[in-house]
Amino acid sequence: MLKIGTRTLKTAIGTVLAISIAKFFDLDHYASAGILTILCIQATKKKSVKTAWARFVAALIGIVFSFIFFEGIGYYPIVIGIILIFFIPVAVRLKVQEGLITSSVIILQFFNSQDMSITSIANGIFILIIGIGVALLMNLYMPSAENKLFALQKELEAQYKKILNEMSIYLKEGDHLWDGREITESYHIIQMAKTLAVRHRDNRFLGVDDDFYKYFKMREKQFEVIERMLSLVTSIKISMLHSKIIADLIDEIADAVHSGNTAILFLEKLEGLHKTFKEMPLPQTREEFEIRASLLNFLWELEKYLNIKRYYRESDV
Repeated sequence: MLKIGTRTLKTAIGTVLAISIAKFFDLDHYASAGILTILCIQATKKKSVKTAWARFVAALIGIVFSFIFFEGIGYYPIVIGIILIFFIPVAVRLKVQEGLITSSVIILQFFNSQDMSITSIANGIFILIIGIGVALLMNLYMPSAENKLFALQKELEAQYKKILNEMSIYLKEGDHLWDGREITESYHIIQMAKTLAVRHRDNRFLGVDDDFYKYFKMREKQFEVIERMLSLVTSIKISMLHSKIIADLIDEIADAVHSGNTAILFLEKLEGLHKTFKEMPLPQTREEFEIRASLLNFLWELEKYLNIKRYYRESDV
């Protein structure tokens, strides 16, 4: 089924509106207002304002160069090339290169009309204002991404819970069937959510709403730790008392995977676990020693996992 997005609708409506306004005021080349609107519709509010400013400034520079070269040399095709040779480096230097295409539309208008009178220049500026202005008006409406971000947050937390539970089962029982798809799915959720969170942030003019982006960046850092934890877990071939104790703690952590701050509670339990292990008998065989070493490294990674969440919540207060 053909899906028509919000941006497509805004572009279509904005184009019709811009052309209609320009035609209502009896402007020459009124269709150009629609072209400018198409070029200026952007994905976020902040980007639309930034792009609109760049296009407006670049167009004014283009008008100045058009006046100098068309009036100084004449209305020949080669003059368009000369204008662009000078205009493009200036636009890049002023960091308004996003307006190159918009400016080219205005420059070609003057070439077609072969007129650089005050009336013609005013006509071009009005076309510019209408085209960019309508695009800005259309971009004032941006659908909220909050519900989608909350859904991705819940989905990612469910994936993390499943991964931690699988670690716990492995530590208790050893090898068992698990396809590990939650790892791949978690990665894709994080990447999708970060992109959406940036768009959500850039659709706010007042204040900076970085909460979602910070959250998913935190989960991304935890994901890197989880990958290392999985590598350590799979190197443990025999289940022993230590691994079962750690597995019980992992089950508790899995049950508490949410946006709140429970990291401090589990860090305290982890510290108690270290003390308990120190009081237990030393390993008797080389194999036990290697398993204990792997479990110790696993605990250090688990501590990193919890600290990432702890510092995230503390910085969020």
